[in-house]
Amino acid sequence: MITKRIIPCLDVKNGRVVKGVNFLGLSDVSDPVALARYYSEHGADELVFYDITASHEGRGLFTDILTRVAETIFIPLTVGGGINSLDDFDRVLKCGADKVSVNSGAIRNPALIGEAAKRYGDQCVVLSVDAKRVGSEFRVFAKGGREDTGMELIEWVRRGVGDGAGEIVLNSIDTDGVKQGFDLEMLSAVCEAVSVPVIASGGAGCAQDFVTLFQALPKVDAGLAASIFHFGEVEIAELKAMLKENGILIRS
Repeated sequence: MITKRIIPCLDVKNGRVVKGVNFLGLSDVSDPVALARYYSEHGADELVFYDITASHEGRGLFTDILTRVAETIFIPLTVGGGINSLDDFDRVLKCGADKVSVNSGAIRNPALIGEAAKRYGDQCVVLSVDAKRVGSEFRVFAKGGREDTGMELIEWVRRGVGDGAGEIVLNSIDTDGVKQGFDLEMLSAVCEAVSVPVIASGGAGCAQDFVTLFQALPKVDAGLAASIFHFGEVEIAELKAMLKENGILIRS
């Protein structure tokens, strides 16, 4: 069985880490470089860096801050936000990213996934999807959850993986920041649809939520969270000890 990964997420706006609820009401949290260093030194398996307003504001990602983060940490780094072209992939990889997460850019230009996978390898291309319930279906949203694309979630992730995405990050807008647990129903549907690693994002409120996630959905490869780590509500070392006690394989 593959060990599960615990991944803190830095949502960065105007050079600061922020956090909101249901993608709204953003509040300032910390300096991204200092926070990244803390996680690298305290048991995080990987780190995700999202420039959350780059796509909405139609600009490039903050490469200066990203470079400082990459120089500071010693764990894999996934970067997203404003990734719209192969030049954007190249730019963030040269800043020190290990993987590049594409979301709105792939919605606008689905060919980007295949082009990037061909140039950099499937393992480098992460398809990040923001989804929520609209009527009876799971719908894909763009621009940081602001825009309903009209696309159905399962159809979109299957297409992305078919084009070469090597990993899926599923962000449930319905549970984001609510701290009532991961969206198991939505995650289950995605895990059944694709064969690449799936990272669960949105909803973690306590350590038990990770135990529930991995026990209910063994196909989920990793749990991603932000505020519970940022505000010290859950310490990664204690979370890993709890997961181990519950028979879940984790990285030491």
